[in-house]
Amino acid sequence: MKLGVIGAGNMGSTILKAAFKNNYVNAYETNVYDINQEAILKLTDVYPIQVMQSAARCVIESECILLAVKPQYMKGVLDEILRHSKNKRFISIAAGWTTAMLQEGLNAKESNPQILRVMPNTPALVGAGYSAFSEETTFNSLALNWAKGLFGCLGHVQMVPEKLFDAVVAVSGSSPAYVYMFIEAMADSAVKLGMPRKMALQAAAQAVFGSAKMVLESNDHVAKLKDDVCSPGGTTIEAVQVLEENGFRGTVMKAMEACAKKNHAMASAYERRQNDR
Repeated sequence: MKLGVIGAGNMGSTILKAAFKNNYVNAYETNVYDINQEAILKLTDVYPIQVMQSAARCVIESECILLAVKPQYMKGVLDEILRHSKNKRFISIAAGWTTAMLQEGLNAKESNPQILRVMPNTPALVGAGYSAFSEETTFNSLALNWAKGLFGCLGHVQMVPEKLFDAVVAVSGSSPAYVYMFIEAMADSAVKLGMPRKMALQAAAQAVFGSAKMVLESNDHVAKLKDDVCSPGGTTIEAVQVLEENGFRGTVMKAMEACAKKNHAMASAYERRQNDR
């Protein structure tokens, strides 16, 4: 399937690089457009991609188009490509843009595009990503399997009801930022306790990595994994008590709720603007 990519920023370029690395698509058959020429040059310096002069041309020359632009620019891109969208396939990774919004933006009743909404996350940069696929996709089974293979180059792929996408953004899309803050805080504390900064970061990051691996590969509940570290009267339970006293779990939950609420508000704001026209 001939792939077109509109938006060659961090996530768009990451998807391309992973697909090229895994020989899933051929670089010389891939069409790419980005208004930022610097982003294009970073790719053309390494890969023989086909550079398109406009988003519309990228759609015309491609069978499946990855919409990898920031949410605030999506409306303008959809307006530009609308008249070329008939029977095309579109994959959107824009937060806040629901399948219904994409269908409206592409005038689905007239142009009959196939649409797939995907929410990846930045650990895709190291091949350890999580990509949620909306179950409400209009991709046929053949195209859906192809898309799963594409995002499978980035890590884990899971089908999720679109009504849960606010939760997906909170628990996966935005959560790397929370984890980085946790790692940084642990490293800062280790530095305060006398450990060199580089050593502290390595220790903290490896602890988080190893803990996540235990969760994914163990059959035990996370509560048991936590309990297994907490020896009676030991050091770990002392730290756990302080975290509990300072609302560690509640703070994380409140932060994720705020994230999900913001994602929902982004979609609602667009829908209100459309209804006011």
